[in-house]
Amino acid sequence: MSIQYTTVGDLKVGSYVVIDGEPCRVVDITKAKTGKHGSAKANVVAIGIFTGQKRTIMAPVDQQVEVPIIEKHVGQILADKGDTVQIMDLETYDTFDIERPKEPELADKIRPGAEIEYWDVMGRKKIVRVK
Repeated sequence: MSIQYTTVGDLKVGSYVVIDGEPCRVVDITKAKTGKHGSAKANVVAIGIFTGQKRTIMAPVDQQVEVPIIEKHVGQILADKGDTVQIMDLETYDTFDIERPKEPELADKIRPGAEIEYWDVMGRKKIVRVK
């Protein structure tokens, strides 16, 4: 898996974190200093990149968390197979299948010959943009 580590206190809105094995984008962070001897705690709300589910973690700000390494690539659509799309990477010329995006603004633009940007996150691939 391609991950690195950071502390909860270093996370910002828009950054990425792994919660329960799922890479997520952080949408909200609230930090609270507890009593006289307690350490500061952070409540992190994030949405899964692949699932779209809302996930939260509550942890001390100095706790280590995993951050996914996102590899961004450009590819070309070779074939539309219904619920999957065949893609050729424009740098390595490898071909592979990616699940068809569920977002209507992306799904409408999927056609053979179109260039796309896809992300490779923790061994899973997702189409993010159609050029």
